[in-house]
Amino acid sequence: MDWTAGYASDIEYTAGFYGEQSPSHLNFVCSLNGYESIALDRPYTYCELGCGRALTSIILAATNPMGTFYAADFNPAHIVGARDIASTSQIPNLHLIENSFEEMAAGLVPDLPQFDFITLHGIYSWVTAENRQFIVQFMARYLKPGGVVYVSYNAMPGWSTALPLQRLLLEHAGRSHGRSDALMKSAAVFLQQLEGAKAGYFKANPGLKPRMQKLANGNVNYLVHEYLNQAWQPLYFADVAKDFAQAKLDFVGSAELALAYPSIFFTPDKLDLINGGGDPVYRETIKDYFLNTSFRKDVFVRGARSMPALRQKETLQELQLVTVVPRHAFNLKLKFGHAEIDARAEVYVPFLDALSLGPKSILELSRLPALQALSPHTIWQVAALLVASGQVAISIAPQLGTLGVTAQRLNRVIANEARYSDDYQVLAAPLCGGGVGAHHTERLMLSALMDHGEHLGAQQLAQHVWDSIQKSGRRMANSAQPMQDNAENLTALRAMVESTITHKLPLWKTLGIL
Repeated sequence: MDWTAGYASDIEYTAGFYGEQSPSHLNFVCSLNGYESIALDRPYTYCELGCGRALTSIILAATNPMGTFYAADFNPAHIVGARDIASTSQIPNLHLIENSFEEMAAGLVPDLPQFDFITLHGIYSWVTAENRQFIVQFMARYLKPGGVVYVSYNAMPGWSTALPLQRLLLEHAGRSHGRSDALMKSAAVFLQQLEGAKAGYFKANPGLKPRMQKLANGNVNYLVHEYLNQAWQPLYFADVAKDFAQAKLDFVGSAELALAYPSIFFTPDKLDLINGGGDPVYRETIKDYFLNTSFRKDVFVRGARSMPALRQKETLQELQLVTVVPRHAFNLKLKFGHAEIDARAEVYVPFLDALSLGPKSILELSRLPALQALSPHTIWQVAALLVASGQVAISIAPQLGTLGVTAQRLNRVIANEARYSDDYQVLAAPLCGGGVGAHHTERLMLSALMDHGEHLGAQQLAQHVWDSIQKSGRRMANSAQPMQDNAENLTALRAMVESTITHKLPLWKTLGIL
């Protein structure tokens, strides 16, 4: 029997952190859209299905001590790697499970609790219809009334022109035997040859150009999982909503926070067409046709309850925010996939300036002199858009105390791992209950600081980083060309280290990373 059910399992998936899956982000989605959420100041339970290498669940468990986290994947290579990191980091509230969706739906995993949160990233459109049904059965069996579900998936109609692209990749790879990464590379080269020969399909679909560029330059592990699954099928939102209705789930909003403000994306005449249907599922479908949506991030609740307006106001006013980028990196050009806006400096700069001094509640921010005249809804929108832009995060623990110890153990493991690979590109930030991106040299620098202490100067830190880079056979790059001279590498590294000391190190301390 083939345990993979047509899923590409000989190559591990990439190790990514997806902040939309965090409990605080999902609660924000619920509150912003006027629905009750889950209390995070008392014990709660969380399950990630199809967790891959489980970096999201590992980070969340290390930074959310009130939660008990479960992460499940049927690929033993994923689970054994995740267990190694979790065990070395001594994360007490994380359980890693090697089971299929079928086994979990049938109740064959002992001692599973009822869950407040169940999340899935990407996997729902990569598995068979039978496995999608097992996922729904699992939710029906294990999700608490009032529980929150996050599901992201390849969506229609945005994938419509690329369906033949995936099919040809799959057919070409199926002609040969070998590892999936080699088959993927060979299939991608063949498609590039077809494009170069001006095949009619590519001529008729010039919008495929970005996908072809990703095939040429993208991470091959990701590409294998994206394109070489036998059951791969982009889904219409209406069909996903119908599936989830079997588990009594109601759609409450998108985890892409900017979509809570349709006027950013749609002109008034388009909104008239969207709102003319009345049915929420139909409205979402029309939005997808306007935006040509190719990936959705949906939030559902089992028994969604609307918040009274006053309770919504009080809940959002209490929300704590914190910046996750240095002050000099603030950007008022906000990009949201399908839209880009120039934020009003007179509103956003005071908001960000206040947060650069430390965590603030939305109520505190609304009382700033420059913002007092704004309505609560406008303040909520500013907060949502800054979170959506990746510059601000929800703060779950204004007073860290000892809560950062587990996260810092994990960060030491992640930083040390940077000596061998560039897989784990995020650090655990307990102040915001999630992860913050960090590039390779920053993680090597953090490793040196944790091993040797913060008394090291810029030159010493640069030398430690350079020693690690040399051992891995890497070089710094100048205009995409590797630098061969040691002195040149050290000079470039010292400039990066000095910038990190000035701008990132204080932020890391505020967030509890270090």
